[in-house]
This record gives sequence, C-alpha cells and structure tokens, in this order.
Amino acid sequence: MPGRFFVTTPIYYVTDPPHLGTAYTTIVADALARWHRLVGDDVFFLTGVDEHGLKIARAAESQGMDPQDWVDRMAGQFEGAWRSLDISNDDFIRTTEPRHTKAVQRFVQAIYDNGFIHKGDYAGWYCVACEAYYAAEELAPGECCPVHEKPVEWLTEENYFFELSRFTQRLLDWYASAPEAVIPESRRNEALGIIKGGLEDISISRTAFDWGIPVPWDDAHVIYVWFDALVNYVTAIGYGEDEARFATWWPAVHHLMAKEIVRFHCVWWPAMCMAAGIDPPHQVIAHGWLLVGGEKMAKSRANQIDPVALGADVGVDALRYHLLRDVVLGLDGDITYEGLVGRYNADLANNLGNLLQRVTAVVGSKCGGVGPAPRAGGEGNRLALLAAATVEAAREAWSRSDPHGALEAAWRLIHEANVELEQREPWKLPPGDEVDGILGDALEVLRIVAILASPAIPAASQVIWRRLGLDGEAAAPGVASASGGALGWGGYPGGRPVEKAAPLFPRRPLAGAPAGGAGR
Repeated sequence: MPGRFFVTTPIYYVTDPPHLGTAYTTIVADALARWHRLVGDDVFFLTGVDEHGLKIARAAESQGMDPQDWVDRMAGQFEGAWRSLDISNDDFIRTTEPRHTKAVQRFVQAIYDNGFIHKGDYAGWYCVACEAYYAAEELAPGECCPVHEKPVEWLTEENYFFELSRFTQRLLDWYASAPEAVIPESRRNEALGIIKGGLEDISISRTAFDWGIPVPWDDAHVIYVWFDALVNYVTAIGYGEDEARFATWWPAVHHLMAKEIVRFHCVWWPAMCMAAGIDPPHQVIAHGWLLVGGEKMAKSRANQIDPVALGADVGVDALRYHLLRDVVLGLDGDITYEGLVGRYNADLANNLGNLLQRVTAVVGSKCGGVGPAPRAGGEGNRLALLAAATVEAAREAWSRSDPHGALEAAWRLIHEANVELEQREPWKLPPGDEVDGILGDALEVLRIVAILASPAIPAASQVIWRRLGLDGEAAAPGVASASGGALGWGGYPGGRPVEKAAPLFPRRPLAGAPAGGAGR
C-alpha cells in the first residue's frame, strides 16, 4: 500500500552562499523524495533557510546592510542553487516568514504553559558561528569552538531556560522503544552518550540583540536561534494552524542532517516535542562530512566548493550521481575533481552512455530504427533474472535510505548488459530473431535502469526514456509501485521508434577544476 514520506533537510544559515556540503544534504533528500514518489508514496519534501540569530545580524552589519535585506538576498541564492541542481522540494521555508513566527511562538508558549521554562541568568562560552554555548571542557585548545576552531566569546545575560534536564529518562525510554529513531547506529550511540552523560537546562532566549522572534510572554527577549529553527519542521505542515494537515504528516518525518548537529536534532528536538505535547520525530538520518584533502569544508579553511559552478562544468546529473554513488550515507566522503571525472567516465560515459549508444546504433542498422520487444523472462534469460535481482536490491537499499547501495545495484545490471552485447556481438549478425532478442533485452534493461536511476540522474533518465520511444515520464509518480509492475521484466512494448543521437555522456578529459570547483 502507498504510504507517506516526509523528508527534511536542515534549514541552512544564510551567512554564506550554498556550498557542496549543503548541496550534498539537499541532493540526498531530493533523491529519497524522488524514490518515494516513484513507488507511489505521498511525499512532502521540505528545505529552507535559517535567518535569525547573532551570526546573521553580524554578517549583515559587516556588509553595511539591514538584516532583512541581507537574508532576502541570501535566501534567493539558495533557492536559485536548488533550482540549478534539479531539487524537487515541495516547500522552501524561511524563518522570517509570518507563518513561522506564529508557529514558533505557539510552540514555545505550549512548552511554557506546560511548566518546562523558567527565567534565570546565564554566563558561558558562546560560539557565534554555531550559535551555541559550550562547557569549558568541550572547547578546543585556545578556548576555541570544537567545530569551527575559532575563539569563543564569554557571554552573560538574563535568559529563559528550557528544562532539558527533566527529560533524561523520557528520552532514554523513547530511544529504547524506537531502535531506528536515529541512523546510523554510531550517531544513535552518540546521542545516547550525550543523554546518559547528564543533561543540563538550556538557554532559549537572548536579550543582547533583537534579530529574532520575540518571546510571546516577554518581548524584551528573542527566542534563541536553534529553538526557533527546529520548529520549522512543524511550521511547514500546519502546526497550530491546520491540525488536520499536521496530523497527516507528524510524527512520520525523516530528518536528514549532518553529524555535527546530532545534539540539537537527537536530544534537544525530541525533548522539545515532548515538552510541547507532541510526539518526537520518527527518524533522524545523520550523514557524514564531505572532505577536501581530508578536512571538512569550512569557510575558515577556504576549501568550500560552489556546487552550481561544479554542476555547470560536469553536468548536474553527473554531480548528483557522483555524490550519491561515491559517498556512503552516514560516512565521511573525500571529494576531488579527479574522483568526480573518474566516476563520470567509468559509470556514466563508459557504462550507461555506452550501452545506450550501442543499442540505439544497432537498432538503427539492424532493425530499421524500430525497437524490438524483449524476450520472455525466466530461467533461460540471464538478463531478466539479473534485472529482477537488481530491482529487489535497489528497493531494499532505498528502503534503508542507502542511495549508494541502490545505484551500485543498478550499475551492476548495466555492466552485465554491456557484457552480454560484447559476447553476442549483434552488430555482426544478420537481421532476424536472434538480433531482435538481444536488442530487445538490452532495450528492456535501459527502460528499467531509466526508472531506477531517475532519483539520481532525473534529466538523463528522461532522455533515455525518450530515445527508447517511450511515452510519459521515466519518473512518473507510482511507476515503481509494487502494483504498477513497471519494474517487472517485459515492460518495453517493442515497435517503438528508437532515436540514435549524440552520446548522452561524452567522455571527459581530466582537466582542472572550474573556478570555485573541487580542488586537487
């Protein structure tokens, strides 16, 4: 039965333009959303930007701009980047929107009314880049932030506090009842370690600046940016405004985010939900970092990569495929321009592109440009058996949020189809039933691969679909549902005009990276 799939990215700080790290998170979320649309699920894919806090106020001030003008400009850069990278989000939320202000104030008011917020004074080490306080023992040498490796500041101010300490046992009980609440297991264990290590109440308001959402019962305070930002996940589905819509989507959410924000998403956020009287989120998927030369991308290291420039250079589908295929979700992945071009040539040019070029050319020369139907499946058809195993492996991989595994399975089938052609050499045979059978099977493999690969390479998959003479879309909603049967063997109807055209993925020389692209 079709279900619902609600997937989110973090909302990204608008101090800087999008970089390849934020693009990676967004592309993975996009691929998951596209797969779930393929299998017929009702999908809601949310991304957006985080526009409040001291860091944003200072960034705007450094440019001589009003904060609202600054965030308007930067939000447009994120929206434009995601369009360039073929991101299929259903909503783009900004924390300066009136709908979010209302939702945050309702959410915080609910926690306050439930007795989990008190007023007090706070003094501590604060990282402006993280928008977070750190205990002295958490700091890197030189009183630096452990994440950004920059000096922290000592801040003292009157705050409201969320009584996180009261949720220790409730969080432990929830984790015990929900073994897949956080994946991979290493991040689940990290969250459990934070909880078992002892939770302290957290400051949730600021008085030193006013760029934020006012605390509803005390407008001398603005709500701390993380407390504000996390609520975006429920703002977008109607929290406090449309209870029927909210009940439709919550708590069956899959939060995709990078591993450095485990504390906020896997400890604070579920406790906040409990305190507000709603269920915790269904699942957090914590991915690793994209590394350049073994180091995390960071503005301070001048190793950030512009994903739009890189996509313009190698092709958006090629960039998407590289990130999804070469970075195992949950692990760190080292990114180089050589690695990207190498994967492009090996998988897209030599394997998928070569299969398409060979088949369409031989259909043109041996079949008059009309694609023959595939042979029947069963024990005597090796490619049909491999295709069935591939579809099963891909379904299983996507079900555990593993794009790498799903694409690896699809490319094994492509490889075997090329092997079959090399062994049978239909271009050397006279037109007839044998050639028709060989080419019909290869066309069927391409049809199935166009569907399986569409979450990663949506534009190229549709080109393949069209060149095979097929109607509609390779990624039509529900095309891969169990009841639809489009991933079953024998779906290519035959009798369709097959288009021979320029190579879909022409081989690339290993040249230098583009400006702002991946370094060597």
